[in-house]
Amino acid sequence: MRSLLTAAAVSLAFTLFLTPVFLRLFRRWGWGQVIRTPEDPHNPSHGAKRGTPTMGGTIFIVGSVLGYLVGCYTGNNPPTVSGWLVIWMMVGFGVVGFIDDMMKVRRQNSLGLSGWPKVLGQVIVTVAFGILALNFPDGYRQTPASGFISLFRDIPVLNLFALGAVVGWILYLVWVSFIGVAWSNSTNVTDGLDGLATGIGVFTVAAMSLATFWQFNQACAGAGLVAAYQPACYSTRDPLDLTIMAASFVSALVGFLWWNAPKAKVFMGDVGSMAIGGVIAAMSILSHTEILAALIAGAFIIGPGSVILQRFYFKATHGKRLFLMSPFHHHLEMRGWPEITIVVRMWIIGGILAVTGIGLFYVEWLSQT
Repeated sequence: MRSLLTAAAVSLAFTLFLTPVFLRLFRRWGWGQVIRTPEDPHNPSHGAKRGTPTMGGTIFIVGSVLGYLVGCYTGNNPPTVSGWLVIWMMVGFGVVGFIDDMMKVRRQNSLGLSGWPKVLGQVIVTVAFGILALNFPDGYRQTPASGFISLFRDIPVLNLFALGAVVGWILYLVWVSFIGVAWSNSTNVTDGLDGLATGIGVFTVAAMSLATFWQFNQACAGAGLVAAYQPACYSTRDPLDLTIMAASFVSALVGFLWWNAPKAKVFMGDVGSMAIGGVIAAMSILSHTEILAALIAGAFIIGPGSVILQRFYFKATHGKRLFLMSPFHHHLEMRGWPEITIVVRMWIIGGILAVTGIGLFYVEWLSQT
């Protein structure tokens, strides 16, 4: 518990009190947000945000890592490979996003990395994560990830290695790459209004931390559970360490939200939105809740889902639009909704979905006891 509280406190203090210091540096370096011109009919209201410091995701990435390490060592819980793997995904996707942001700033337009180079970078990060996650077994022969597709825990019939090691590794790496790319781009698309992705990220990762903390309390390995609870135990390798990392990340986001809430003093940029996706992907894989994450983080699916629907509808109807603009939050802006109303209501939706996911997670555990 000391590690959890310390990690959360350090991360919160770092982003809450040091963000103004970083903003002065960002302004000095010319890291200002590039926005479409005010004359653009798609979204003229965003023209006033031009020049706001961006790439603020670097702040909560550093704060998360610092809080995690301080929490681990002060609480006598040294970092495990699972914690480092979450950091790898967070930082790796953040680097891809940083390159994208820097290209926009230097070119002074909204065009950064094109689609396929961005996806390639995400795949490289995720494949390395996937390979490492199936190694480093602990004393109970548990590796950070598993070769199964999971919902509340591994689903026995969905064994990716059922057809042999070669095919299994291919299927496994394709699966984890899909998860990584999907979540990274989903959070990236959602980051379109002040505080939107940050607030939803707080609800999502906080819910995941509750799941991993429960897994820690109900761990199969060396838990000494009573007989009634043994069938419902979890085989997650390092649930406490995942909880510490998640607590650190959530607190860093909360501190950052103080400055990112409407009207934002800083934008997280692609470096921040992709880092959030990396944490969600890593936490879902390492906690064996990959499919459940689609519900817990469901608010991040609304934006990209609306983009996909818009494109299909546009092609099917030969030019008609389902939404005034996609992603969906921009459609609501075009309908005249105030930005703060959209953001708060999306936070509420995100909170409801996260709580629902954790509720189902607990109900599944009850059904096994």
